[in-house]
Amino acid sequence: MDRYLITGFSGFVGKHFLEYLETLHSPVSVLGVDIVPPDFGLDRLHHMQCDFEKMDLLDREGIEKIILQFQPSYILHLASYSSVAFSWQNPVKSFQNNTNIFLNVLEAVHSISSKVRILSVGSSEEYGDLVGVNALFHEEAALHPVSPYAVARVSQEMLSKVYAEGYGLDIVMTRSFNHIGPGQKEIFVVASFAKRLVEMKKEGATSPKLMTGDISLIRDFVDVRDVVRAYDGLLKKGRKGEIYNICRGVGYSLKELVQQMASILGMEVLTETDEGLIRPRDNKVIVGSNEKIKRDIGWAPEIPLRRSLEDVINFWNQQ
Repeated sequence: MDRYLITGFSGFVGKHFLEYLETLHSPVSVLGVDIVPPDFGLDRLHHMQCDFEKMDLLDREGIEKIILQFQPSYILHLASYSSVAFSWQNPVKSFQNNTNIFLNVLEAVHSISSKVRILSVGSSEEYGDLVGVNALFHEEAALHPVSPYAVARVSQEMLSKVYAEGYGLDIVMTRSFNHIGPGQKEIFVVASFAKRLVEMKKEGATSPKLMTGDISLIRDFVDVRDVVRAYDGLLKKGRKGEIYNICRGVGYSLKELVQQMASILGMEVLTETDEGLIRPRDNKVIVGSNEKIKRDIGWAPEIPLRRSLEDVINFWNQQ
């Protein structure tokens, strides 16, 4: 029986990963750890044994004890402060937390000589800005992180390489591009837009105005339900020590997403830039190539962007 230890269990991606495992109808055992309990019930899961333990990954002895007792086949490391905006507001907290909790996981695995496979989840923000018409970021591209969050993700990736090459740990790495889907918190841009547009629609505003940051930014958006399918595929079939982009391979501006969501809601909306929402520095374009992950494990995104946006809007309609 496969045994999954999931850090950052209570978050957006953790919930969708569990839902994906449930669809497989295979007997698995899952232990989730997080600093906060999940707000979703575990009793609705019928095809797995799933438990939760509250803990802070800064407690290295605690995570070592859990790994010894649970004996996981896989560790899916989702725990992090995952907001770029938060990292600009709290650079020390963001960097130290994201780097040190991952280092504690690696040290725990190394110290007890566990043969567990680790998926180190990184970010497309590591790349920096894309230059060139019709260009795509490939895994071999040079990294140019421009935010505290991105620097921490690069550090995590470098630690992964050190422990994989120096100590022989079985680690696979991702650079995950912007993922969206139902249940994402409103601190993230697409969820924030969707929530406010739904509120405007319900209020019956005749000429609604959406205050935004820089909506000329272009990103590669992929549905979280496709992302978790990629994570499981990489845990099972990814090549040790390799890095994989998880992306759609197509870029959309934030302005286009606002327009698509307004269209779904059957409304017209004006946008106005709020200078207070502009970050100190941001990448204008981040779009990736998914050829490597297609080639190695046969993964490709399946959910169209419009369906993702419809599901995000339906989520906020129900709140």
